[in-house]
Amino acid sequence: METIVKPKIYERDSKPSLFKAAFAVLKKEMRIMFRYPSWFIPMLIWPVIFPFGYLFTAKALSGTGTDSIAVFKSISGTADYTTYMLIGTTIWMWINTMLWGFGTSLRVEQIRGTLESNWLCPIPKISLLLGYSIFQLFTSIIFMVVSIIEFKFFYNFEFIGSPLSALLIIIISIPAVYGIGFIFASLVMWAKEANSMVFLVRGIMTIFCGITYPLAVLPTWMRRVSDFIPLTHSINALRAIISSGTTISDVKREIYILLISGAVLMVLGILSFNYTQKKVKESGSLGYY
Repeated sequence: METIVKPKIYERDSKPSLFKAAFAVLKKEMRIMFRYPSWFIPMLIWPVIFPFGYLFTAKALSGTGTDSIAVFKSISGTADYTTYMLIGTTIWMWINTMLWGFGTSLRVEQIRGTLESNWLCPIPKISLLLGYSIFQLFTSIIFMVVSIIEFKFFYNFEFIGSPLSALLIIIISIPAVYGIGFIFASLVMWAKEANSMVFLVRGIMTIFCGITYPLAVLPTWMRRVSDFIPLTHSINALRAIISSGTTISDVKREIYILLISGAVLMVLGILSFNYTQKKVKESGSLGYY
């Protein structure tokens, strides 16, 4: 008597894994990164070249006397303007690369023509941004490590305070930074314009966050605006720890603001993404260039 073998029926998971999908996005981005390794060349160049103009302009404008250094120290709390500017420009570059990379990730997929097919996958759509954010965090770590090594070699950079305390400030800053990235990525996909928005956001942060100068030189209304930008508090805390040797307890205000703003911005980022997802679904414009 012939035995009938029934085919096995595999049931599809009714709840696709958020983290599996995010890991797939991360794996894809890592493959592209190692397939085209030329990205590492600008990562070696930018940490040295970008602060160069600011530092030599400051040195030229300060003249040969010591009065300008004394004034700078009275305002900023440190006479080491080199380290002061290096910290500001490094955090600015972190924001800049986040806006260009992670912030425009969905738009890049849209231009490639792959976003629509990815969107049809039975996965939580937020996993796409989550995967990009993990990849961006990985490249940011590489950038900061390379920057510190090159700063030590070219600018005689050194920690006065605790490197672990500085690392803690960077970790606390991550939710706020990537909350901004979630909002930015959603808006870019909706508006289908990236360049002008990147220039606008990073321009505002350059002026209001004191990237290369103390906030005390700004008008009162500008200082009030800067107080609402998380990047300002990240830079202030890092400068206090690295340049002045203060402890974590001395920058409690900045830590509290970063924690609160990080939670708020992450929630706003997720809400922005869900709203954008709904709008592009209703308009059918997901695959439009």
